[in-house]
Amino acid sequence: MSQNTKIEWADHTFNPWIGCTKVGPGCDNCYAKADFDDRKHRVTWGAGQARSRTKTWGDPVRWNKQADVFFAEHGRRQRVFCASLADVFDNEVDPAWRADLFRLIAETPNLDWLLLTKRIGNAYDMIKAARGLPDCQWYGQANVWIGATICNQEEADRDIPKLLAVPAAKRFLSMEPLLGPVDLGLCDCDMGSRPGPNGVGGVTCARCNGGGGRMLDWVIVGGESGPNARPMHPDWVRSLRDQCQAAGVPFLFKQWGEWASAKGYPGHIPVGHVFDDGYQMIRAGKKAAGRLLDGREWNGVPS
Repeated sequence: MSQNTKIEWADHTFNPWIGCTKVGPGCDNCYAKADFDDRKHRVTWGAGQARSRTKTWGDPVRWNKQADVFFAEHGRRQRVFCASLADVFDNEVDPAWRADLFRLIAETPNLDWLLLTKRIGNAYDMIKAARGLPDCQWYGQANVWIGATICNQEEADRDIPKLLAVPAAKRFLSMEPLLGPVDLGLCDCDMGSRPGPNGVGGVTCARCNGGGGRMLDWVIVGGESGPNARPMHPDWVRSLRDQCQAAGVPFLFKQWGEWASAKGYPGHIPVGHVFDDGYQMIRAGKKAAGRLLDGREWNGVPS
Protein backbone atom coordinates (compact mmCIF):
# COMPACT_ATOMS: atom_id res chain seq x y z
CA MET A 1 0.00 0.00 0.00
CA SER A 2 1.22 3.51 -0.66
CA GLN A 3 -0.12 6.91 0.25
CA ASN A 4 0.73 10.50 0.78
CA THR A 5 1.51 10.49 4.44
CA LYS A 6 1.02 12.58 7.57
CA ILE A 7 4.36 11.38 8.93
CA GLU A 8 6.37 14.52 9.64
CA TRP A 9 9.62 13.31 8.12
CA ALA A 10 8.38 11.87 4.81
CA ASP A 11 6.27 12.93 1.84
CA HIS A 12 5.08 9.47 0.86
CA THR A 13 4.95 5.99 2.32
CA PHE A 14 5.39 2.98 0.10
CA ASN A 15 4.95 -0.61 1.21
CA PRO A 16 6.18 -3.14 -1.34
CA TRP A 17 4.72 -5.86 0.87
CA ILE A 18 2.87 -6.12 4.19
CA GLY A 19 3.66 -8.28 7.19
CA CYS A 20 6.45 -8.65 9.74
CA THR A 21 7.62 -10.35 12.93
CA LYS A 22 8.11 -8.61 16.28
CA VAL A 23 11.82 -8.52 17.12
CA GLY A 24 12.21 -6.22 20.13
CA PRO A 25 10.52 -4.13 22.83
CA GLY A 26 9.76 -1.35 20.38
CA CYS A 27 7.52 -3.80 18.51
CA ASP A 28 5.35 -4.68 21.52
CA ASN A 29 2.46 -2.41 20.49
CA CYS A 30 2.95 -2.54 16.72
CA TYR A 31 0.26 -0.44 15.01
CA ALA A 32 0.67 -2.31 11.73
CA LYS A 33 -0.03 -5.69 13.33
CA ALA A 34 -2.99 -4.27 15.23
CA ASP A 35 -4.49 -2.95 12.00
CA PHE A 36 -3.58 -5.46 9.29
CA ASP A 37 -3.46 -8.65 11.38
CA ASP A 38 -5.68 -8.27 14.44
CA ARG A 39 -8.36 -6.05 12.89
CA LYS A 40 -8.37 -6.56 9.10
CA HIS A 41 -6.90 -10.10 9.09
CA ARG A 42 -5.05 -9.18 5.90
CA VAL A 43 -1.69 -10.68 6.93
CA THR A 44 -0.65 -12.88 9.83
CA TRP A 45 2.35 -11.51 11.73
CA GLY A 46 5.16 -13.80 12.83
CA ALA A 47 8.03 -16.03 11.74
CA GLY A 48 7.11 -18.50 9.03
CA GLN A 49 4.06 -16.49 7.96
CA ALA A 50 3.66 -15.35 4.36
CA ARG A 51 4.13 -11.67 3.54
CA SER A 52 1.63 -10.07 1.18
CA ARG A 53 2.98 -8.25 -1.87
CA THR A 54 1.10 -5.05 -2.68
CA LYS A 55 -0.23 -3.74 -5.98
CA THR A 56 0.90 -0.13 -5.76
CA TRP A 57 4.38 -0.39 -7.25
CA GLY A 58 3.47 2.16 -9.89
CA ASP A 59 3.09 4.98 -7.37
CA PRO A 60 6.83 5.69 -6.91
CA VAL A 61 7.20 5.81 -10.69
CA ARG A 62 4.47 8.45 -10.81
CA TRP A 63 6.03 10.44 -7.96
CA ASN A 64 9.37 10.30 -9.74
CA LYS A 65 7.80 11.79 -12.88
CA GLN A 66 6.30 14.62 -10.79
CA ALA A 67 9.69 15.57 -9.30
CA ASP A 68 9.98 18.94 -11.07
CA VAL A 69 6.54 20.04 -9.90
CA PHE A 70 7.27 19.00 -6.31
CA PHE A 71 10.67 20.71 -6.29
CA ALA A 72 9.22 23.92 -7.69
CA GLU A 73 6.65 23.98 -4.90
CA HIS A 74 8.79 22.84 -1.97
CA GLY A 75 12.37 23.60 -2.99
CA ARG A 76 13.59 20.08 -2.18
CA ARG A 77 13.38 16.44 -3.23
CA GLN A 78 10.62 14.03 -2.24
CA ARG A 79 11.26 11.62 0.63
CA VAL A 80 9.69 8.14 0.49
CA PHE A 81 9.41 6.12 3.71
CA CYS A 82 9.73 2.40 2.93
CA ALA A 83 8.16 0.47 4.62
CA SER A 84 5.66 1.45 7.31
CA LEU A 85 3.82 -1.91 7.33
CA ALA A 86 6.76 -4.24 6.85
CA ASP A 87 10.56 -4.42 6.97
CA VAL A 88 12.71 -4.27 3.84
CA PHE A 89 15.33 -6.50 5.48
CA ASP A 90 12.92 -9.10 6.86
CA ASN A 91 14.25 -12.68 6.63
CA GLU A 92 10.79 -13.96 5.68
CA VAL A 93 10.65 -11.91 2.46
CA ASP A 94 11.36 -13.53 -0.89
CA PRO A 95 14.80 -12.22 -1.99
CA ALA A 96 13.38 -11.69 -5.49
CA TRP A 97 10.92 -9.17 -4.05
CA ARG A 98 13.77 -7.25 -2.44
CA ALA A 99 15.67 -7.27 -5.73
CA ASP A 100 12.55 -5.87 -7.42
CA LEU A 101 12.43 -3.10 -4.82
CA PHE A 102 16.08 -2.17 -5.34
CA ARG A 103 15.47 -2.10 -9.08
CA LEU A 104 12.53 0.27 -8.50
CA ILE A 105 14.76 2.51 -6.37
CA ALA A 106 17.34 2.60 -9.16
CA GLU A 107 14.62 3.54 -11.64
CA THR A 108 13.35 6.45 -9.52
CA PRO A 109 16.45 8.63 -9.00
CA ASN A 110 14.38 11.75 -8.32
CA LEU A 111 13.11 10.26 -5.04
CA ASP A 112 15.04 9.96 -1.79
CA TRP A 113 14.27 6.48 -0.45
CA LEU A 114 14.29 6.15 3.35
CA LEU A 115 14.67 2.45 4.15
CA LEU A 116 13.96 2.10 7.88
CA THR A 117 14.56 -1.28 9.50
CA LYS A 118 14.54 -3.06 12.84
CA ARG A 119 16.94 -5.58 11.32
CA ILE A 120 19.94 -3.44 10.46
CA GLY A 121 22.19 -6.46 10.96
CA ASN A 122 20.69 -7.98 7.80
CA ALA A 123 21.05 -4.92 5.61
CA TYR A 124 24.62 -5.22 4.33
CA ASP A 125 24.37 -8.84 3.21
CA MET A 126 20.87 -8.46 1.76
CA ILE A 127 21.86 -5.40 -0.26
CA LYS A 128 24.90 -7.28 -1.50
CA ALA A 129 22.87 -10.35 -2.42
CA ALA A 130 20.11 -8.42 -4.17
CA ARG A 131 22.46 -6.24 -6.18
CA GLY A 132 25.02 -8.94 -6.84
CA LEU A 133 27.92 -6.60 -6.09
CA PRO A 134 31.01 -7.90 -4.28
CA ASP A 135 31.69 -4.56 -2.59
CA CYS A 136 28.04 -3.92 -1.71
CA GLN A 137 27.79 -0.51 -3.39
CA TRP A 138 24.71 1.16 -4.83
CA TYR A 139 26.60 2.28 -7.95
CA GLY A 140 26.84 5.78 -6.53
CA GLN A 141 23.11 6.23 -6.03
CA ALA A 142 22.60 9.28 -3.86
CA ASN A 143 18.93 8.61 -3.20
CA VAL A 144 19.20 5.78 -0.64
CA TRP A 145 19.01 6.61 3.07
CA ILE A 146 19.29 3.72 5.52
CA GLY A 147 17.75 4.01 8.99
CA ALA A 148 17.70 1.83 12.09
CA THR A 149 14.95 1.81 14.69
CA ILE A 150 16.43 2.23 18.18
CA CYS A 151 14.37 2.34 21.38
CA ASN A 152 16.90 1.94 24.21
CA GLN A 153 20.61 1.91 25.06
CA GLU A 154 21.03 -1.81 24.43
CA GLU A 155 19.80 -1.45 20.86
CA ALA A 156 21.94 1.65 20.32
CA ASP A 157 25.09 -0.17 21.46
CA ARG A 158 24.27 -3.15 19.26
CA ASP A 159 22.93 -1.53 16.10
CA ILE A 160 24.57 1.86 15.52
CA PRO A 161 27.90 0.30 14.46
CA LYS A 162 25.98 -1.99 12.08
CA LEU A 163 24.14 0.99 10.61
CA LEU A 164 27.37 2.89 10.03
CA ALA A 165 28.78 -0.07 8.10
CA VAL A 166 25.96 -0.07 5.52
CA PRO A 167 26.55 1.78 2.22
CA ALA A 168 24.09 4.64 1.93
CA ALA A 169 23.91 8.31 1.01
CA LYS A 170 22.69 9.05 4.55
CA ARG A 171 22.29 7.04 7.75
CA PHE A 172 19.67 7.88 10.35
CA LEU A 173 17.99 6.70 13.53
CA SER A 174 14.29 6.51 14.25
CA MET A 175 13.98 6.42 18.04
CA GLU A 176 10.25 5.79 18.26
CA PRO A 177 9.01 4.60 20.61
CA LEU A 178 11.80 5.92 22.84
CA LEU A 179 11.73 3.69 25.93
CA GLY A 180 14.69 4.97 27.92
CA PRO A 181 17.67 7.33 27.99
CA VAL A 182 20.25 6.79 25.25
CA ASP A 183 23.83 7.96 24.80
CA LEU A 184 24.47 7.96 21.06
CA GLY A 185 28.24 8.27 21.41
CA LEU A 186 28.33 11.45 19.31
CA CYS A 187 31.41 13.59 19.58
CA ASP A 188 30.74 16.76 21.61
CA CYS A 189 34.13 18.45 21.43
CA ASP A 190 36.04 20.66 18.98
CA MET A 191 39.20 18.54 19.01
CA GLY A 192 38.35 15.12 17.67
CA SER A 193 36.09 12.13 17.94
CA ARG A 194 35.64 9.32 20.38
CA PRO A 195 34.55 5.74 19.77
CA GLY A 196 30.92 4.91 19.34
CA PRO A 197 28.94 2.59 21.63
CA ASN A 198 31.10 -0.06 23.32
CA GLY A 199 34.14 1.41 21.59
CA VAL A 200 32.96 0.17 18.18
CA GLY A 201 32.39 2.20 15.04
CA GLY A 202 33.79 5.68 15.57
CA VAL A 203 31.23 8.47 15.29
CA THR A 204 32.56 11.86 14.23
CA CYS A 205 30.71 15.10 14.79
CA ALA A 206 29.96 17.49 11.96
CA ARG A 207 31.90 20.32 13.60
CA CYS A 208 35.27 18.74 14.30
CA ASN A 209 35.44 15.81 11.87
CA GLY A 210 38.65 15.15 13.72
CA GLY A 211 38.78 11.38 13.62
CA GLY A 212 37.97 10.95 9.97
CA GLY A 213 35.28 8.49 10.99
CA ARG A 214 31.68 8.13 9.95
CA MET A 215 28.74 9.82 11.59
CA LEU A 216 24.98 9.76 11.91
CA ASP A 217 23.24 12.11 9.50
CA TRP A 218 19.90 12.42 11.28
CA VAL A 219 18.06 11.49 14.48
CA ILE A 220 14.25 11.22 14.74
CA VAL A 221 12.66 10.87 18.19
CA GLY A 222 9.08 10.16 19.18
CA GLY A 223 6.84 8.77 21.89
CA GLU A 224 4.43 5.89 21.55
CA SER A 225 0.77 6.18 20.56
CA GLY A 226 -2.09 3.72 20.77
CA PRO A 227 -4.11 2.16 23.59
CA ASN A 228 -1.12 0.53 25.34
CA ALA A 229 1.36 3.36 24.78
CA ARG A 230 4.23 3.67 27.23
CA PRO A 231 5.23 7.12 28.56
CA MET A 232 8.45 8.87 27.55
CA HIS A 233 10.40 11.02 30.01
CA PRO A 234 11.06 14.54 28.67
CA ASP A 235 14.67 14.37 29.87
CA TRP A 236 15.32 11.44 27.53
CA VAL A 237 14.23 13.61 24.60
CA ARG A 238 16.16 16.69 25.75
CA SER A 239 19.31 14.65 26.13
CA LEU A 240 19.11 13.40 22.55
CA ARG A 241 18.36 16.90 21.26
CA ASP A 242 21.36 18.28 23.12
CA GLN A 243 23.63 15.49 21.87
CA CYS A 244 22.57 16.19 18.30
CA GLN A 245 22.99 19.94 18.64
CA ALA A 246 26.49 19.54 20.09
CA ALA A 247 27.46 17.23 17.23
CA GLY A 248 25.79 19.16 14.43
CA VAL A 249 23.36 16.35 13.64
CA PRO A 250 19.82 17.32 12.47
CA PHE A 251 17.22 16.47 15.11
CA LEU A 252 13.50 15.95 14.48
CA PHE A 253 11.03 15.51 17.31
CA LYS A 254 8.01 13.72 15.89
CA GLN A 255 5.56 13.52 18.79
CA TRP A 256 5.00 12.93 22.51
CA GLY A 257 2.53 10.17 21.77
CA GLU A 258 -0.29 9.53 24.22
CA TRP A 259 1.49 10.96 27.27
CA ALA A 260 2.22 14.53 28.35
CA SER A 261 3.84 16.18 31.32
CA ALA A 262 1.42 16.73 34.21
CA LYS A 263 2.82 20.25 34.65
CA GLY A 264 0.23 22.85 33.69
CA TYR A 265 -2.72 20.46 33.62
CA PRO A 266 -5.64 20.98 36.02
CA GLY A 267 -5.35 19.16 39.33
CA HIS A 268 -8.50 17.13 38.77
CA ILE A 269 -6.86 15.28 35.85
CA PRO A 270 -5.33 12.14 37.39
CA VAL A 271 -1.63 11.46 37.11
CA GLY A 272 -1.21 8.26 35.10
CA HIS A 273 2.49 7.55 35.49
CA VAL A 274 5.28 8.59 37.85
CA PHE A 275 8.90 7.97 36.88
CA ASP A 276 11.50 6.92 39.44
CA ASP A 277 12.69 10.52 39.78
CA GLY A 278 9.16 11.65 40.66
CA TYR A 279 8.33 13.20 37.27
CA GLN A 280 4.59 12.92 36.62
CA MET A 281 2.83 12.21 33.33
CA ILE A 282 -0.82 12.16 32.33
CA ARG A 283 -2.47 10.34 29.45
CA ALA A 284 -3.57 13.36 27.42
CA GLY A 285 -3.97 11.71 24.02
CA LYS A 286 -1.78 12.12 20.96
CA LYS A 287 -3.41 15.29 19.64
CA ALA A 288 -3.35 17.12 22.96
CA ALA A 289 0.18 16.02 23.78
CA GLY A 290 1.38 17.38 20.44
CA ARG A 291 5.01 17.65 19.36
CA LEU A 292 6.39 20.75 21.05
CA LEU A 293 9.61 20.36 23.02
CA ASP A 294 10.46 23.29 25.28
CA GLY A 295 7.89 25.43 23.52
CA ARG A 296 8.84 24.82 19.90
CA GLU A 297 8.89 22.27 17.09
CA TRP A 298 12.15 20.57 16.13
CA ASN A 299 12.11 19.75 12.42
CA GLY A 300 15.73 19.16 11.52
CA VAL A 301 16.31 17.23 8.27
CA PRO A 302 19.59 16.55 6.43
CA SER A 303 20.24 18.83 3.49
